[in-house]
Amino acid sequence: MKKALTGVVVVGAFLAGAGTALAAPWRDLPKLQTPGVALENGHYRFNSAERNHGSFEWDGDLRDTLPADGNNGYAEVRVEGHTWVRYDGKDRAKVHLHHSNWDGAQRYTDDADMRVCLDRSFHPDSCTGVVHFHAGQR
Repeated sequence: MKKALTGVVVVGAFLAGAGTALAAPWRDLPKLQTPGVALENGHYRFNSAERNHGSFEWDGDLRDTLPADGNNGYAEVRVEGHTWVRYDGKDRAKVHLHHSNWDGAQRYTDDADMRVCLDRSFHPDSCTGVVHFHAGQR
């Protein structure tokens, strides 16, 4: 009886591990850069409905490429056509960002947009073009 119970526990642990191994793979983010700020070494993935709210999960290093200009950079993400969510960097520094974005009204997210901008005090912000991601992309 103990051997049967041990076998069930081992099989359960194996299946739990297999489910984790089947999680969405990380993909490389393209380098997003505009004069003064860059998002580098980035990755993203679309999580399944059972993982982290079915979110668009991303990370990367937001770097101030013109430290003498006194301006700060930021990354913006929007999912499923909602409004932009802003993630600020730091002036004269590089910060690592790791965030998840999702639409609470949906079971999972499969569309996301991203851009990087330079926050210029007395001029309109300078932003990269919008990069679109879709869960079916390779």
